[in-house]
Amino acid sequence: MAFKIYTKTGDKGSTSLIGGVRVAKSHIRIESYGTVDELNSYLGMVNDMAADEQVSDWLREIQDRLFTIGSELATTPDKEIKMKLPDLHDNDIKWLEERIDEMNETLPEMRSFIIPGGNLAASTCHVARCVCRRAERICVAMQEQGATIPELIVPYLNRLSDLLFVLARYIGHINGAAELPWRARL
Repeated sequence: MAFKIYTKTGDKGSTSLIGGVRVAKSHIRIESYGTVDELNSYLGMVNDMAADEQVSDWLREIQDRLFTIGSELATTPDKEIKMKLPDLHDNDIKWLEERIDEMNETLPEMRSFIIPGGNLAASTCHVARCVCRRAERICVAMQEQGATIPELIVPYLNRLSDLLFVLARYIGHINGAAELPWRARL
């Protein structure tokens, strides 16, 4: 028998974390991993639109890490669970920094803010960057409220949003899209 996708256990507005604790679907922990899931979905769109093998390899690696982050955020804090979950490592952040440096080597120097646009994949990457920043803000808010989250999640999301900005520029660049610099109205 196939796995059923519906359980009906959330019909009254609550859901279970990994570890069994039930919380309201409006709980900040649910908001955190829901936002990470939204980010992961946008990266799938970027990947489909970018149609570049190197970019695809990078995005698949990032999407894997986002599933790791989602599972960590979906886990009941301070409760022993029976399953082994993946976790982030310092090298995951270093990997993002290396990709940023690699892309920056091919990009023109940035002399102003860049208005998102120029290429559908690049524009969608900018949307993903904004969703990533929101996920980061939610995780910071969780910490401010005393919630326990693994220490590498916020730095990873911070660096990932930097990477997504550079990746948007890179995708535009490899597709010949002109960058539109922002000129402040004075």
